[in-house]
Amino acid sequence: VAAAAAYVSRHFGGEAVMLVLSADHLIGDVGAFAAAVDKAVQLADTGKLVTFGIRPDRPETGFGYIECGDLLDVEGCHQVRRFVEKPDLETAQAYVASGNFLWNSGMFCFQASALLEAMEKHAPDVLEVILRALETSDTRQQPFELSREHLDRVRDVSIDYAVMERAENVAVVPAAFDWNDIGSWNALAELTPADAAGNRVNGEAVLIDSHACYVQSHGRLVALVGLGDLFVIDTPDALLVADRRRAQDVKRVVQELKLQSHDSVHHHKTVHRPWGTYTVLEEGARFKMKRIVVKPGASLSLQMHHHRSEHWVVVSGMAKVVNGENEILIRTNESTYIPVGVRHRLENPGEADCVMIEVQVGDYLGEDDIVRFSDVYGRQ
Repeated sequence: VAAAAAYVSRHFGGEAVMLVLSADHLIGDVGAFAAAVDKAVQLADTGKLVTFGIRPDRPETGFGYIECGDLLDVEGCHQVRRFVEKPDLETAQAYVASGNFLWNSGMFCFQASALLEAMEKHAPDVLEVILRALETSDTRQQPFELSREHLDRVRDVSIDYAVMERAENVAVVPAAFDWNDIGSWNALAELTPADAAGNRVNGEAVLIDSHACYVQSHGRLVALVGLGDLFVIDTPDALLVADRRRAQDVKRVVQELKLQSHDSVHHHKTVHRPWGTYTVLEEGARFKMKRIVVKPGASLSLQMHHHRSEHWVVVSGMAKVVNGENEILIRTNESTYIPVGVRHRLENPGEADCVMIEVQVGDYLGEDDIVRFSDVYGRQ
């Protein structure tokens, strides 16, 4: 958010208003959402840091809360008295009963300059490193990546902790639109209709004598027999089986994986890159198979590998390939072989996605075995 504010301020002026939204929210009533944003912009134009509060319909322990203070000139909006962390059930019940608390949606609106001034006061160490990262990044490329060297030194802190909970000029717009923070499996399950036994299924599943379960699987059939109140989440990356009443404890699994330095913390089976995606289909001793999709007009970096060779087979579309000193066009059902240590690049010159299968063979197949010589996205 700090980097975005600095970029907006530099290119559009400090008075430009930013709307900051999370990616995992679902809002159905777009008209009511637009009306709330309208109020937020009015407040932001006066220099306020604005957040959106959701009126609670239940004592939810998985959300943070906002306590409303004095009414402001913009209809229905309040000064923020304080932010409070995720409460226990008894405290959450008291908050809902009081009528003076809102769920913290994690959505914000402010002028770029207002956010930068607040960061200068409350989180100057974060802002200093972010500004250096922005200054050393090639922002002419779209999209561009911030300097990893500087980003690695940024303190791990959210905008809530760093700024919003410390600033004095914070306002809240009570939201009249429907809102779902799809940040837990319980929240996601609610989006799927339930059967007579309270089961919700997203994908292919057979449930026998089971109740109140949520099953998500798009890769294979899942069968449950004699079970209740469970999540069964089957993805290409991992399988999760958990008690629905302990949805918030899933984060402990992630913490444990980080402690183990497990590869899944950093890499999914499908990985998004500026040029497209790759999906690991299978891997074993000395080999890995990927499905690679390159967007029209996009290009991978000019690179080489010290420990692996690669075989490329185009499944659909067309690829322009640099292979050593040669530049060739590979069409559907054609292939090329790239030996260890040879410079190579893949580009999609067509108007449709280029889809290909890559087979890697070697004694080390890690993603860090890439030596880049040039890259249109500024990666090192």
